[in-house]
Amino acid sequence: MSAEVASNEKIPFLQKIIYGLGALINNLLSAAIGGMVIVLNLGLGMNPALVGLVSALPRLTDAITDPLMGYISDHTKSKWGRRRPYIFCGAIAAGIIFALLWQLPEGKSEEYYFWFFLVGSFIFYLAYTMFATPWVALGYELTPDYHERTRLMATQNFMGQIAYLIAPWFLWFMQNDLLFEDMMAGAAWLAVIIGAFTICVGVLPAIFLKEPIKHVQAGPIPGEQFITPGVKGFLKGFATTVKFRPFLFLCAATFLVFNGFMMVASFQSYVIIYYIFDGDTSMGAEYAGWSGTLAAISTFCVIFIVTKFSTHFDKRKGFFFAIGISVVGYVLKWFCYTPDYPLLMLLPVPFIAFGLGGLFTLMGSMIADVCDMDELNTYERREGMFGSIYWWVVKLGMAAALAAGGFLLNATGFDVALGGAQSAETIYLMRIFDAFIPALCSAIAILMVYWYPITEQKAGEVRDALDARRLPVTTDSK
Repeated sequence: MSAEVASNEKIPFLQKIIYGLGALINNLLSAAIGGMVIVLNLGLGMNPALVGLVSALPRLTDAITDPLMGYISDHTKSKWGRRRPYIFCGAIAAGIIFALLWQLPEGKSEEYYFWFFLVGSFIFYLAYTMFATPWVALGYELTPDYHERTRLMATQNFMGQIAYLIAPWFLWFMQNDLLFEDMMAGAAWLAVIIGAFTICVGVLPAIFLKEPIKHVQAGPIPGEQFITPGVKGFLKGFATTVKFRPFLFLCAATFLVFNGFMMVASFQSYVIIYYIFDGDTSMGAEYAGWSGTLAAISTFCVIFIVTKFSTHFDKRKGFFFAIGISVVGYVLKWFCYTPDYPLLMLLPVPFIAFGLGGLFTLMGSMIADVCDMDELNTYERREGMFGSIYWWVVKLGMAAALAAGGFLLNATGFDVALGGAQSAETIYLMRIFDAFIPALCSAIAILMVYWYPITEQKAGEVRDALDARRLPVTTDSK
């Protein structure tokens, strides 16, 4: 049962909303870059395997850039704070570069488009990292309260789901003949709209949120510097983070749930178009849009349900509850995706929504608890490093999913030139992959969190130990 939150640890609702605007931008960019790449195949005829590679390769560099940005943010000292300058500049840079990325010249070769998009994506993800990594770290340190952290993450996840309410209609928008002469022209205009929105909204957390003032900590040797600056400090901090077992369990669970979902997020469109609607892209895009809209609406409800459940029964049990329901939803796809009753495809959607809805409501709160336990062991506050490595795992999951999705599509024997005349074996394999790969991944993720050791009682003990160890902040009364 949740306890009352101390007034000095409660985050005002408006500040939760403003922090949540960062999630809206984070998710919008992620959904856009993942959902719009289908244009490279359907609009330019690029091989699906190449589309998967051009989507996946830039994310692999995040293994270096994300932790580096986290380390830089943790060690920044400025009058604007450790996080806010990067959030502000990163939002502007990401918006501009994303808009430019989709201004693809006409009449070029497949190889040209591959390299153009690959190089542009590398640059875009650098700017994206500059924004996202400090924004994530800021959320971990806004409150020390066990349940208020969950409520903050629930609010930001709720705000972030607005992006997924919009994103399913991107394909419909880009291929709309009444608006654009071709799909690539639609993608170019959509990118400009998303880029401008990113700039205008992404800077708001940097402007209106205040970074908390940390207490000075008493180490085992008074006056010793525990956070080593420079390359040595970065490598030491990175190694300490990736060896911390509670954190690894959360990363593994996230990779499995998110990777399973994203693998079929791109794959699912092909199942809907070529199985349910026999190759009718227009009808498939419309129904995919309605499915995505229902998923987003369902996730809003899921966030509320999972937050209430976890604040009464603990975060781990909340995870088991949410992910278990999503497994049921994935399995239902096998029975509900049928050309005889197209509307039946909407039935699994609310069940599946418990997956990512529960995952990103709980994981941010749980990682904040991990940061406390790490501080107890290391005498360091490294929200930036933990957040960067965690979200790199999310991006790695997306990269692996996008790459695997392209190769799996080829493995089914899919040929875009055949339209609705795909072979029975191709359709069967597409359906198998779509329903059962994410179900299996989510089931394994439940086992990972079963081994995660930080319960509400344990988190309380860690916080009591930290409070006893921290030196009070002294102020000049004059």
